[in-house]
Amino acid sequence: MALSLNILSLCSTSSSTSKPHIRTSTCHLSPFTLSFKQQQSSSQKLTFSLAESVSGATLAALISASLFFVDPALAFKGGGPYGQEVTRGQDLSGKDFSGKTLIKQDFKTSILRQANFKGAKLLGASFFDADLTGADLSDADLRSADFSLANVTKANLSNANLEGALATGNTSFKGSNITGADFTDVPLRDDQREYLCKVADGVNPTTGNATRDTLLCN
Repeated sequence: MALSLNILSLCSTSSSTSKPHIRTSTCHLSPFTLSFKQQQSSSQKLTFSLAESVSGATLAALISASLFFVDPALAFKGGGPYGQEVTRGQDLSGKDFSGKTLIKQDFKTSILRQANFKGAKLLGASFFDADLTGADLSDADLRSADFSLANVTKANLSNANLEGALATGNTSFKGSNITGADFTDVPLRDDQREYLCKVADGVNPTTGNATRDTLLCN
């Protein structure tokens, strides 16, 4: 309404001298009117700009939020070249991993009873709190592997290379075959070392080290 009044107030009406009954109206837009239109256009642009910013922020927030709702199974994927199969916290009893390259593979808390790792490359693999009862780890490369809290009872570790592996906590090798195994720089509890020294024998074919020597047996 205010805009209409401003426009009407700027319109002038005149009558023709030759034809008095005909009247013409002329309207002139003032600088104020143009300024108002420019302000209105700027306001619309600002509104669109704000809307785009809000939409962009909303989209970014949704993407960020989606990162926290990843498929739970993905959180337990094993690493390394074994592929995308799940190896952590799983029952993999009797599974055949023989000869595979499983560098830094994650087997934490998995059940690996009678699993076959013969000749596998397991450098830096994690068997933290895993159950390896009866597993075949013969000829495996287990350098720097983590056996902390693992149950490695009755396992076959013959000719395995465990240089620098971790065996802290309640790790047990009771009943395991360690002929030719290399335990160089493996931290063992005194009771475990004493037990292993009673059954230690052979020389590791890869390192050339005698098993008893690597266990620091007297």
